[in-house]
Amino acid sequence: MQQSIERGSIVRRRSTFKSQCRIIAILLLFVGMGHSQVAPLIANIPARAGTSLNGDWRVIVDPYDVGAFDYRAHPLTNNNAFYKNYKPQSRSDLVEYDFDTSSTLSVPGDWNTQRESLLFYEGAVWYKRSFDYPLPPHKRLFLHFGAVNYQASVYLNGEELGSHQGGFTPFDFEITSRVKPTNNFLVVRVDDRCGKDQVPTDNTDWWNYGGITRPVTLVEVPETFLQDYLLQLERGSSQGISGRLQLSGPQLQQKVTIRIPELKFEKSIQTDSTGRAEFSFPANPSLWSPDNPKLYRVEIDGETDQVSEDIGFRSIEVRGQDILLNGSPVFLRGVSLHEESPMHPGRAWSREDARILLTWAKELGCNFVRLAHYPHNENMVRMADQMGLMVWEEVPVYWTIQWENPETLHNAENQLSEAISRDHNRASVVIYSVANETPISEARNRFLRELIHHVHSADPTRLVSAALQAGEKDEGDRATIQINDPIATDLDVMGNNEYIGWYVRTPADADVTTWVSRYNKPLIMSEFGGDALFGYHGDASTRWTEEYQENLYRHQIAMLKRIPFLRGTSPWVLKDFRSPRRTLPRFEDYFNRKGLISDGGERKKAFFVLQKFYQEQAAESDQRKLAIGH
Repeated sequence: MQQSIERGSIVRRRSTFKSQCRIIAILLLFVGMGHSQVAPLIANIPARAGTSLNGDWRVIVDPYDVGAFDYRAHPLTNNNAFYKNYKPQSRSDLVEYDFDTSSTLSVPGDWNTQRESLLFYEGAVWYKRSFDYPLPPHKRLFLHFGAVNYQASVYLNGEELGSHQGGFTPFDFEITSRVKPTNNFLVVRVDDRCGKDQVPTDNTDWWNYGGITRPVTLVEVPETFLQDYLLQLERGSSQGISGRLQLSGPQLQQKVTIRIPELKFEKSIQTDSTGRAEFSFPANPSLWSPDNPKLYRVEIDGETDQVSEDIGFRSIEVRGQDILLNGSPVFLRGVSLHEESPMHPGRAWSREDARILLTWAKELGCNFVRLAHYPHNENMVRMADQMGLMVWEEVPVYWTIQWENPETLHNAENQLSEAISRDHNRASVVIYSVANETPISEARNRFLRELIHHVHSADPTRLVSAALQAGEKDEGDRATIQINDPIATDLDVMGNNEYIGWYVRTPADADVTTWVSRYNKPLIMSEFGGDALFGYHGDASTRWTEEYQENLYRHQIAMLKRIPFLRGTSPWVLKDFRSPRRTLPRFEDYFNRKGLISDGGERKKAFFVLQKFYQEQAAESDQRKLAIGH
């Protein structure tokens, strides 16, 4: 372990030494790729005819980027470029790379936990996979990536397809005219380094897992296919469904029929010359909720393409200080979590990962999860639909980034767009968060207001929040915390992160803390908590013990009950997770230990304190519903 840490540190220092030259070179590389673009996202990839490219890929670890740039930092275009997959043509031909004799890594997967020497590695790794694909006539083929962290440059058969930036959202390339019946080779240069101008920036409190971290799929569709669609409960009504759809291909004007068999509903509509149609029709669905996670099979049948999906219908809105689910006030009993697997070290991505993590949340008593600090994999939100958990989805506008850089803003907006496009049919997703713990400034306020406007324009049916930090007024033996961040004016729901008892003051100080707000809006306490090493015991005043964390939660819960405008909580965090910021031997060992569950799956004592609070909240909610019913 120590050797791997030292090796990783050496690589990272070298990367820092060369970072300025490399950033310039990467920008030149991306400029050269400007004519290649990712395709519009295809809705509902799981329902499509797909061929998985998951499995073992050949890889070359390239800390100096010799596969992309020459020694003058100029982009390579000759056979020395790794994406050419060039083979020696004679015994004297000099070729200094070879995928076929290189080692492998599993896809999906991060490289950090698959190979000990790469635990701390940040830089470029080249992935290569060969495949055959005899594409039938009158069909189109797309290459779909669930996510690649962070920058992906993609090549097929020695020619570029394009690039994508952002480590947690999906992207597609059309390869219809480029795929061959046999002997295709796909090369992906993955670079997990983030710079000051990127989203997130190079300073975070989670592990920077590099690699092709989510599934890769070849998706076959008809020449004209249903590229996107949206169905949801009509705004302001519980007895209507509205939406839109978009075709892609040469036959854009056609009749499309929408069916919901369980509701005995069928309606035909006509797309316009652009392939688009909007629709609205009466219906009386059973509304989706945590108590009733009802999903309906929706069938969309066009002249050239058919697709089906399970979709729930519900409303989410704010009225004063209340959050209303399907018109009734709801308290969001939640927990925050990172995308780390409960089954093995590293990134979560599978249905089983999602099922276990969300089962733990349900065991805790949750009706809500905050998926921090970036869009999690699609299995998480689809499983939340099925299990009845509301979801806060977030983009990694985290701490301090370049607020005045228009390219950084564009990057953040694009990641939001890709997340919304993927998940806009998920009933579970009720909140989009545009930021976490960002320092107040005029430039930051303008940046976040642009993101808030972007979300409201792209998806006006969901709520927008951000995890803020409030101002504190010390009054001697008492304290008043005021939510005074000006960006709260633009949000639907206020989020706030606070760590009374861990980073500031003592757990008992929560007892003499009062919360006030300038805004007549609901508050979700989006983070609170403290660290504990599972199995380490002592009195309630000893840091790192389970008893300290347990005591902290008791005082926090007592304080939270006194906040009149509190409408939800998502304490930090469900499970211990890796973080390079956490260096303390024995207690941290490069893990953030604020989990209610250890990285080995064991429940800490604070788990049961929060579980009891949520059981009480659920019982009170049931009594209110019963009273209203009578």
